[in-house]
Amino acid sequence: MMRYPLTVIAMCSVALFQIGCERNHEAPESIPLEQDAMVEVTDSQLRSVLVNDYEINYLDIGEGEAVVFVHGGLGDYRTWKAQIDAFSRDYRIIAISRRYAYPNKQEENDSNDYSVTPHAEDLAQLLKTLDLGPVHLVGHSYGAFTSLLTALEHPELLRSLTLGEPPVMSLLAHVPDGDAAGSEFAQNVLAPTADAFLSGNDEKAVRLFIGGVLSDDKYFSNASQEQKELMMTNSFGLRGVILTENPFPPLNCESMRNLQTPTLLIKGEKSPKVFGEIANVLAQCIEGSELAILPDASHGLEYENPVGFNRIVLEFIGKN
Repeated sequence: MMRYPLTVIAMCSVALFQIGCERNHEAPESIPLEQDAMVEVTDSQLRSVLVNDYEINYLDIGEGEAVVFVHGGLGDYRTWKAQIDAFSRDYRIIAISRRYAYPNKQEENDSNDYSVTPHAEDLAQLLKTLDLGPVHLVGHSYGAFTSLLTALEHPELLRSLTLGEPPVMSLLAHVPDGDAAGSEFAQNVLAPTADAFLSGNDEKAVRLFIGGVLSDDKYFSNASQEQKELMMTNSFGLRGVILTENPFPPLNCESMRNLQTPTLLIKGEKSPKVFGEIANVLAQCIEGSELAILPDASHGLEYENPVGFNRIVLEFIGKN
């Protein structure tokens, strides 16, 4: 039987060492939420920088303190177009395309490393090269795990940290029935996705994956042609992650006990249980962190409920 990555069936057994401050909140209902403009962005607006012998493309808009957005799997810099208008009014927006994401080079190579660690190294080097000063770092899913590692290794580069459902699967070891929840997610989502990639059916793999992580098996079929093309142009990186054994380093609360960066955790009201449970544990692990529940959203967060997401994050970075 094939060993599927991301399952992390052998969960980390280290006990919780540091219990932090958890403050749950939702987007304020008493304040009317205006629909932010959806900004259309094109490749012609991109800049690029060489980091660790790889060219990273990024969007750079606005002035002020830098807010750096790091997308998740099947995404790229375009993932954040619903955030550009709202954030660029008062901040300098940097939306990167991670290694192997569109329009960066996507080339099969035996030296390719699809684990989180080189992405975190890329991000740290990019922040240093662009000389942005301490930034507000906002990451989603795989990009949130990337951002968390960067914060742990280079806290001097950050002013604040926002994490949207990072898949720190090792933390499920601290959740009742966490192993079972992780195994169920692997069996129902990751294993079928891996099988589809191995059979050469990339579109089926993307459909199964996005349907599983968003708890909506019709999401891909109902998506616009533009959304489908965005996902498919980034299937290369997802394939690499899915078929990589243990792409996520095992973290535990002890790993995060010294993290002093102001941290906001966001979980979707409708997200799969595993993501919500991980967010809960992270809120306990990271002292002084805040935990926000984004209504009317699953794992897609910033593109499922952009107005609510923007309000929560802007409020958080505004006080940090």
